[in-house]
Amino acid sequence: MSSFTIAVLVKNEFGVLNRVTSMFRRRRFNINSLTVSETESPGLSRITVSSSGLETDKKQLINQLYKLPDVCSIKELDIVESVTCELMLIKMKNDPETRGDIRDAAQAFGAKTVDYTRESVTMRLTGTSRELDAFTDLMRDFTILEICRTGIVSLERGSTTIRKMEI
Repeated sequence: MSSFTIAVLVKNEFGVLNRVTSMFRRRRFNINSLTVSETESPGLSRITVSSSGLETDKKQLINQLYKLPDVCSIKELDIVESVTCELMLIKMKNDPETRGDIRDAAQAFGAKTVDYTRESVTMRLTGTSRELDAFTDLMRDFTILEICRTGIVSLERGSTTIRKMEI
């Protein structure tokens, strides 16, 4: 099984997300990451999905997605040919004994403190999934109170887009 990320350009209408994710469920793909947002065109939304599976099953899934009437375009995103990142908020216990170590790790990873109280410190970090995983693993030596992560967002490098258009 291999991991993959696909971007699906869809009509920005009620129920479309359900129809797209139902296709993953019916094809027995677990969704590792899901991000949905309106695009530069208000009538369109972009769904970015990270999953894993066999190559033949993935191709069949993509073919089935194309059959949905709300799907305009699909693009498999190559990690080398794409700019990819994720956002994480992590809330840590603000303990005087560990405060310096947490601050040093946050600085090394480029995390920004966005909330600070006597009881907790919340940091924001953007990066690849691997970078966020590494930071989380490091923070496990301390007291993590809460973590919230977005799904992957990804665009192809250069002028290539998910749909054909003049630039």
